[in-house]
Amino acid sequence: MSDEPSNSESQRRGVYILPSLFTTAGLFFGFYAIISASRGHFDAAAIGVLIAMITDTLDGRVARMTNTASEFGKEYDSLVDLIAFGLAPGLVMYFWTLKDLGKTGWVISFIYVAATALRLARFNTIAAEDKRYFIGLPSPSAAAFVVFWVWSMHDFAATGMLVAVLSSLITLLAAVLMVSSVKFRSFKDLDVKSKVPFIVLIGFVIVFALISFDPPRVLFLMSAAFVASGLVAWGLRLSKGQEDWESIIKDPEDLVEQEKMQSKSKDEKS
Repeated sequence: MSDEPSNSESQRRGVYILPSLFTTAGLFFGFYAIISASRGHFDAAAIGVLIAMITDTLDGRVARMTNTASEFGKEYDSLVDLIAFGLAPGLVMYFWTLKDLGKTGWVISFIYVAATALRLARFNTIAAEDKRYFIGLPSPSAAAFVVFWVWSMHDFAATGMLVAVLSSLITLLAAVLMVSSVKFRSFKDLDVKSKVPFIVLIGFVIVFALISFDPPRVLFLMSAAFVASGLVAWGLRLSKGQEDWESIIKDPEDLVEQEKMQSKSKDEKS
């Protein structure tokens, strides 16, 4: 009997290199953002988190396209997300202005990091029935909301206690929304392979032109618009009686179970 491991055992014990490269790139740029912020280079820190967001989008798509998805990749991606979209934004905000609030500042920064960890743990253990929505603000979107605020305000050379207070409120809002049950569009139902009207292509060109014209402000406004979209949609459902005030802190497992019951009821009626 040969002592050499079989090919199937070698594949089972190894890791897929291609998606892991993108995930590792996200880890690198998250770490780069922390180092840049500690040296006062907040524009570079924001760009680092932005690149980490891009690699986070690519690693999953590459894994699905190449049929190289694995449990290792899933766990590795979550750990990297905690650093790139939790620790990095929290420290970027702290180094920029929250440090001026003393102990309160680092506590707020820690709350954001802890909320990111809870958000990722919940995402990995609770599968939403309706794939069109995320339950709670996704950690990359929360990171964008925080670091692009820093980038835009730093570009304005904004300082002072008022800026520190506003920054703390933005950080806490992002943290609360991550662990809330407010629904945000995932856009997973969009078919990127289908044809679209020509005007849509023009719209993308305009968006790219605006971003290149003033990246800090445009990117922050885009991230703020996404955050507002979830809150506005929740407010509309609340006004129609489809939601109640407790739904914002409802247990996600109960929410998923409710979605299953509603889906089952629709199937029975049809």
